[in-house]
Amino acid sequence: MIKQLRRAALTILKSCGAFNLVKDSRWRQQKLLILCYHGVSLEDEDQWRPFLYMRPQQLERRLDILREGKYTVLPLAEALERLYRKDLPPRSVALTFDDGGYDFYKQAWPRLRRYGFQATVYLTTYYSELQLPVLNLILSYMLWKARDIGRVDLNEFGINLPVTLSSVEGREEVVSQLLQWAAGQDLNGEERDLVAVRLARRLGIDYQRLQQKRILHLMNPEEVKQLAAEGVDFQLHTHRHRMPLSEELFRREIRDNRVRIANAVGGKRAHFCYPSGAYRPEFLGWLANEEVVSATTCDTGFATPETNPLLLPRLVDTIGRSDLEFESWACGIGHFLSRRKRGQLAYVPN
Repeated sequence: MIKQLRRAALTILKSCGAFNLVKDSRWRQQKLLILCYHGVSLEDEDQWRPFLYMRPQQLERRLDILREGKYTVLPLAEALERLYRKDLPPRSVALTFDDGGYDFYKQAWPRLRRYGFQATVYLTTYYSELQLPVLNLILSYMLWKARDIGRVDLNEFGINLPVTLSSVEGREEVVSQLLQWAAGQDLNGEERDLVAVRLARRLGIDYQRLQQKRILHLMNPEEVKQLAAEGVDFQLHTHRHRMPLSEELFRREIRDNRVRIANAVGGKRAHFCYPSGAYRPEFLGWLANEEVVSATTCDTGFATPETNPLLLPRLVDTIGRSDLEFESWACGIGHFLSRRKRGQLAYVPN
């Protein structure tokens, strides 16, 4: 009901010219909207995790809105420099994509290039080098694909009772148990992938086809190098997509990540994205010690000259957000009508 009322209010505000009024205001010019995307579906990933994946056609509609609204899409580094220098151009936007999935290479970048828009990819590098599906994600995805088969026996993975895959909660509990079982076997990356191979066989899923289509893979170093040459900005997202509570281990994640990116892309990496959007106060000092100059969160909102550069908010764009709601945020109206979500102030293991 609240969502319907909000959409009705946005429709009225747009029809009476309020969108254009705010879009061209001095208030909006002093703010930077950093957009956050995770994945663009190769197949049906948006049905599996609609809060992470978007259909290619929906991404195109977003880009249409930015182009038709004459928004200024800036590279992230330039946008932040101009934000704190207080000379942003009108309607400033920066585009960011988390993780560095192969779907960015296949689906997102060709569209961005066609529109002439630049983007920053926060690249996590362990699975980029390994070139196997991200284990926790592929396990979850396959269990979702098999959600209609009823009860299944997973005794070979140390799960003693038959499990039901019909609910999200049930499937995620199975993923947790599978990961715990794999961790207890002290397996390396290639050996851990065999857990997914065996699960696929148990569920009747063609795992080789998923690998060939590179479902839930990250870009490999050669693809990173290619896109960097074409103008994509690759920045830090930790090596293993995790943030240890030990300063030494946390900073090692940054350094390992930086070295791997440097193997494919020249230049210094000084911008960071918190994995899963989770952060703690002590992380800010650790990032500063690693000479990181900006860090983005999943807190919802605009960045302003008063924003701590290591706690930059973004608008996480998802399939559940209508084009009208997206446009309301691009112009600035959404700031006044939406409840702004804050990220997690705690460690979230990945």
